[in-house]
Amino acid sequence: MEEGTLKSPSHCDSTDYGDSDPFQWDTREDCEVRQILDRVADKWSLLVIALLERRTLRFTELRNEIDGISQRMLTVTLRQLERDGLVERTVYPVVPPRVEYALTDLGCTLHETIKALVTWTEKHQDEIAAARAAYDRRMATV
Repeated sequence: MEEGTLKSPSHCDSTDYGDSDPFQWDTREDCEVRQILDRVADKWSLLVIALLERRTLRFTELRNEIDGISQRMLTVTLRQLERDGLVERTVYPVVPPRVEYALTDLGCTLHETIKALVTWTEKHQDEIAAARAAYDRRMATV
């Protein structure tokens, strides 16, 4: 294998073995870290995780709580979160079928990180709004 060549197409480790930064990840689309971040950081996943942290919810309850989400997008989001081990789906053998969603233990650990992100956003929202307004003024004169 040539110097600097990755071990496999999905291998995300840096080939620079010096002072490697554990918070760096590969920017390639097939990098697993990037794929996980894409999944858990999208707006629908964040909202689903935040809602399920409070309690177990049925599909319709989730859809009613998340303004703007389509039935299809909620279905896709829940399936992806379930596949990643963040959400647990429980089907009860009753008529009509009852399905509930809850965070797994792993999903609960992610919720702690999401809370930190929301706290940061709330703390800095005025600064961000001011920066946006300043940018928009600059762009209006260009």
